[in-house]
Amino acid sequence: MKWTVTSLMLFLILPLYGSVSWLEVTKAPAENWLGYSGDDSGQRFSTLSQIQTENVGRLVPQWVFHVPDATRLEATPVVVDGVMYLTNSNEVFALDAKTGRSLWHYQRAKSSTNAPNRGVAVLGDRLFFVSSDAHLVALHIKSGAVLWDVRYADATKHYSASLAPLVTRDKVIVGVSGGDCGIRGYVDAYDAETGKHAWRFWTVPFPGQPGAETWGGHPSDVAGGATWMTGTYDPVENVLYWSTGNPGPDFYGEERPGDNLYTDSVVALDADTGKRRWHFQFTPHDTHDWDAQQIPVLVDATFQGSPRKLLAQANRNGFFYLLDRTDGKMLLAKPFVKKLTWARGVLPDGRPDVIPGTNPTPEGKLVCPANVGATNWFSPSYSPQTHLFYVMAIEACDLYISSARTSGKGECNGGTGVDRPRSNTGQFVLRAIHLESGTIQWEIPLASGEDGYISSMPGTLATAGNLVFFGDDAGYLAAADARTGKLLWSFYTGQMITASPMTYGVGGRQYISMASGTDIFAFALFHAAEPPRQPAIEELNPEAFAPSKRQEHEMKTAKLFDATND
Repeated sequence: MKWTVTSLMLFLILPLYGSVSWLEVTKAPAENWLGYSGDDSGQRFSTLSQIQTENVGRLVPQWVFHVPDATRLEATPVVVDGVMYLTNSNEVFALDAKTGRSLWHYQRAKSSTNAPNRGVAVLGDRLFFVSSDAHLVALHIKSGAVLWDVRYADATKHYSASLAPLVTRDKVIVGVSGGDCGIRGYVDAYDAETGKHAWRFWTVPFPGQPGAETWGGHPSDVAGGATWMTGTYDPVENVLYWSTGNPGPDFYGEERPGDNLYTDSVVALDADTGKRRWHFQFTPHDTHDWDAQQIPVLVDATFQGSPRKLLAQANRNGFFYLLDRTDGKMLLAKPFVKKLTWARGVLPDGRPDVIPGTNPTPEGKLVCPANVGATNWFSPSYSPQTHLFYVMAIEACDLYISSARTSGKGECNGGTGVDRPRSNTGQFVLRAIHLESGTIQWEIPLASGEDGYISSMPGTLATAGNLVFFGDDAGYLAAADARTGKLLWSFYTGQMITASPMTYGVGGRQYISMASGTDIFAFALFHAAEPPRQPAIEELNPEAFAPSKRQEHEMKTAKLFDATND
């Protein structure tokens, strides 16, 4: 870490901002945004309502912070008491959330694995951050000083890390990446104060353990089941809900006969011990690389006339699921994409009704959804005001190709892959799903990338202003009426969007923020008692400019006023 005199001065003179209790983390976000999804529920819903359907058209840029050496930001920033914490691979930036001014910067030594990073967690006076080579690092929230650093996975054995950690009452929870390259996935817990290891849950059972029989003798240490996305947490039940990755090899299932537990599942874990309470497997014996690494969203709501503790997930396999999160019982499963050809539906016991002949073949089999999935890791959101679940859906199909060549330790994909026929283009669609019925209430078809290939990974945000914010594959951040889907506002970022929007408040003003490409953008309502006055040209010493220079200066001045707004 670069520990500088400036960092030391900041540590000494800055106010004592940023001490966050675990109870604060459990509250729906308002001025502060205290985790990857805003809180531990995964709803990505903010109670801020200054920006509403009636005034969102006045939303304008406030500042842009460029991350040097970044290639593609995937982080959702965290905001604590007016300070924003933004991550790139192996580094953390502390910014003034009102102006974008840099306060401090933590830079870890360069790693051979430069996986993307999706953010920090916060508890007490510290931030928690994972490096691309799977170290969990605790930083002082005020200065960026390293308080402790533990390695929780071996990068030489194909492990890496990219997720934002999750905090519980006194623990920090992390997962691992690399599931398609010959690893066994797990969820790890560490004491937030000391960094001491608390427990580990393996997503693939060891030989002789319950569930091992679902692998048909396939080596468990190269079976997959990575845990590379942040889970959610119920503080009342003290239960974690973590989604798991696909089995390996990805597309050739003959060498791993059976359901391949606990891949493509959500597991409910006791937060104190890591013991499994229940699991639900979305795609048994997955041969299409449809991991379940979509955020499990926790909602307390009425279902069929009774109050229930619910877990909702729009799964990569094309079905929207609603589970009772106390026992994992499936309450509802409905398609949320139109291009779905691998299953007729989901049976009452939760197993998909698979259509024969849809497994990959050496010649290739056209199946929908595509390998990217009906959705992917980018965040959904849920509004308790509208009772709608907002998800970026993908309508696409792929040609799935298999190979009998075994994967081998550390070898990705097992000699198999996918191809997309040029005649079969893909499209992003923002869909609003009614929580209780699973029906699509409205949708907004969105622009897709060149030739219809999906390249961006934009998520969603719901707010109490009856708005849903989202990105598309063409680089636009947009807002729609959360009740009707009417498009109300958009802004072209000029870059590929591979992150999800968030919102926060500073000084009585609500901001919308999102990473796009190599920059983090912040927006707020046009804020002035009267329109800004452009200086008269004589105030700018026009004699100093030739006519061409004067015209150029006027254009620059106009752009400056368009951008500053105050």
